[in-house]
Amino acid sequence: MIHIKYIITIGLLVITSVSYAQSLNDYIEVALKNNPEIQSFELKHQIAEEKTNESVTLANTEFGAGYFVSEPETRTGPQRFKLSVKQMLPWFGTITARENYSSSLADASYTEITIAKRKLMLTVTESYYKLYALQAKQEVLKEQIDLLKHYEQIALAGVEVGKTSAVKVLQLQIRENELDEKRRIFEQEYLGELVAFNLLLDQDKENNVVVISALEIPTQTEEIEIDNLQLHPELLKYDALYNSVTQAELLNQKSNGPNLGIGLDYINVSERTDMDVLDNGKDIFMPMVSISVPIFNKSIRSKTLQNKLQQEEIEMQKALKINQLTTYLEIASKNRTNARISYETQQKNMEQAVNAEEILIKNYETETINFNDLLDILELQLNIQLNEIEAIKNYYLQSALINYITNN
Repeated sequence: MIHIKYIITIGLLVITSVSYAQSLNDYIEVALKNNPEIQSFELKHQIAEEKTNESVTLANTEFGAGYFVSEPETRTGPQRFKLSVKQMLPWFGTITARENYSSSLADASYTEITIAKRKLMLTVTESYYKLYALQAKQEVLKEQIDLLKHYEQIALAGVEVGKTSAVKVLQLQIRENELDEKRRIFEQEYLGELVAFNLLLDQDKENNVVVISALEIPTQTEEIEIDNLQLHPELLKYDALYNSVTQAELLNQKSNGPNLGIGLDYINVSERTDMDVLDNGKDIFMPMVSISVPIFNKSIRSKTLQNKLQQEEIEMQKALKINQLTTYLEIASKNRTNARISYETQQKNMEQAVNAEEILIKNYETETINFNDLLDILELQLNIQLNEIEAIKNYYLQSALINYITNN
């Protein structure tokens, strides 16, 4: 039990040490502390641990009492009443086997806590980066709208001197309205995600969340430690379940042994009045020993077969989970690489789009500005910026998934 908890605890510490923004780690700590699902799993684990204490017990002690309505006459006198006490004892090692089995179930329940915590950490991280992307997109749209307003002033000045038409001013204003619509949509999506994020932390849904304002994809990406996959809690869970079945079989074998019983009967005897005999009226004490043997109990063999089949099932489930996690890891790795490629491409495109905008502005000094080309360039810049934000979000989402799978 200590070994499994040690491994899992290390995994939790490692995943929170990834280079996220400090505020994200703070939010994760709040979520782990407040989340009702985690608290529910912890209570289940406490119940499982308490069952370990419950297992270290003996069968109820039996007490009996009887009164002789018709007193049987013996040589030393008539019997008046009888008292008895009896205690059944399990076969040697049965209590230890029962305790080990209960402890193994507590181990398995502990892995459920860890899995729930790691999934919560992943969900909080994903929601955090979605908030970042929605916030960043709103900022980009605000900047673009401000830029369009600047060019609108240039167009109005051009209308006054006859260098451009009023139609171009209207086109710029229409474009501003379209961008403001997108901004407001992103704002509503942000508010919706904010509610989901706060509920993950079990706090007021309207709580303000401080999200990092700028993110970049690092120039180098850490290598994926595929060996850490074997220490994933979802796999350790199957190891714990396999061990619990092993302990169940050991307990089952102990159940095949006899149960011993020890007891004592006391019979109260009255003195005889019709004659004087040796040990007249002497009470009777009779120690008792009994044994319970499962001669015709076929359930032991059946349970052994069931346990063997259950262990085979657990091994198959673990193999399936390894394949699933490996697949998720490969997909996440490829998606993260794709996000980096997209990010680098958008950066190159942005440089060229800015150069194209500068060329158009310089031409305005000598001739009429081509506002159609300008709108095209600005729209291109906007799409590049939005794609860049999306690439950053996807990079960190895939990194979070990789961290979840590999315990990094």
